Amino acid sequence: MICYNCGCRLSEHDFCTGCGADVSTYKKIMFMSNRFYNDGLEKAMVRDLSGAIISLRQSLKLNKNNIDARNLLGLVYFELGETVSALSEWVISKNLRSKKNIADDYIDMIQTNQARLDTINQTIKKYNQALLYCYQDSQDLAVIQLKKVLSYNPKYVRAHQLLALLYINMEEWEKAQKELAKCSQIDTNNTTTLRYLREVEHMLQPEEPAKGAGKKKSATNGVMRYQSGNETIIQPMNKKEVRGVSTLLNLGIGVIIGVAIACFLILPGQIQSAKADINDQLRVVSEQSDAKTATIDELEQKVQKLTDDNAQLSEELASYQNTSGAMMVSDGLMMAVNAYMEEPENIERIASYLETIDAGDEDAKEAQKERSEAFTVLYNRLLEALGNNLVDFYYNAGYESYRAENYEEAIPNLQKAWKYDNTKSEALFYLGNSYHRNGDDDNAKETYALVIDHFPDTDFANKSETALAEINNAE
Repeated sequence: MICYNCGCRLSEHDFCTGCGADVSTYKKIMFMSNRFYNDGLEKAMVRDLSGAIISLRQSLKLNKNNIDARNLLGLVYFELGETVSALSEWVISKNLRSKKNIADDYIDMIQTNQARLDTINQTIKKYNQALLYCYQDSQDLAVIQLKKVLSYNPKYVRAHQLLALLYINMEEWEKAQKELAKCSQIDTNNTTTLRYLREVEHMLQPEEPAKGAGKKKSATNGVMRYQSGNETIIQPMNKKEVRGVSTLLNLGIGVIIGVAIACFLILPGQIQSAKADINDQLRVVSEQSDAKTATIDELEQKVQKLTDDNAQLSEELASYQNTSGAMMVSDGLMMAVNAYMEEPENIERIASYLETIDAGDEDAKEAQKERSEAFTVLYNRLLEALGNNLVDFYYNAGYESYRAENYEEAIPNLQKAWKYDNTKSEALFYLGNSYHRNGDDDNAKETYALVIDHFPDTDFANKSETALAEINNAE
């Protein structure tokens, strides 16, 4: 333990041996903070996460620099699905201790995984949308959103609890019990979960009357009294039940009264309710029809406008057809320069745009012969900036294809490597080998001759002479 005044290590005495400050109270506070931390750790190990949060917060109130307690609090939040709260604790911990802090690993684990970050963002958005649906009394939409939230983050306790609460409101007790059981598996002693679970179990298993609370019977003054719980039922004695015609008469009167009530009280209300429902449906259908009519008119106007725009663009395209080749070449160079400015290390992307300069239709090839001075300067500067990266890219691709005996793919890549660097003897030699092994002996002989002329007295020149002699002898 370090002295808060001078930073000297404290001894068993109640004063600092370095500066003499009284540290008795300070030691008690530090001991209590560590005690709450240990209590939180024990609760977290038995998945009493709510209790662990309370203990760890108390530990941090006593000592905000308790890094272990803060990191553990972040882990508990993360286990409950509260990723934002967990990141907050870890960031604070990292600011308090920038070196040798495991919070760095926790933060990197989340921030370096873009898919996990997107999932966290979607979880928060959909949970907030579910809350909004609840406030708007759209329970079905809220249930759908919460199910999506739990598909992203199955440990999000708040989402489980809110979904269970919606099921309780819809009186779907068994579904609510399943969600609360999942909450209990994550956090065994969550007060909200236990309160909801008690209500659900009360509805699924109503309490039976206690044993011994049966009826008690006593007879006094010509009446029979029954005691059922706290209620007393009194029944006269020595009175015979009237049966026969009177029973049938009472039954008939009851039926007549029931029919009359249905006709004069219930039936008109139901008819009125049905008429109101029909009127509401007619109004909704009318509004939908008006909306669809307006949409159709709007779409027709858009179609007409698009048709007119298409005709105008067709005319403009016809006027530009003669310059399409030059535009294609210029666009290729511009896209290559833009790609270099955005990602200078992405040689593959830059090379793909440069290839459009040499490819294309007849107009594009004709435009290449009429390049402007500005085009040529920009093109040469781009090649100069790329340096050997472009050459190495094509050479490596061609050589890999050559090693794989895929000579048709090796030839164009080796040609480009030689085109961009006419000092690369290995590219020219392997190009000749690719021609020869692909059955194109004419180009192979020309290529071997170039190797001999440009790189005399080299190993590649000697190999080229040998290969050229083999081709001539074979003919």
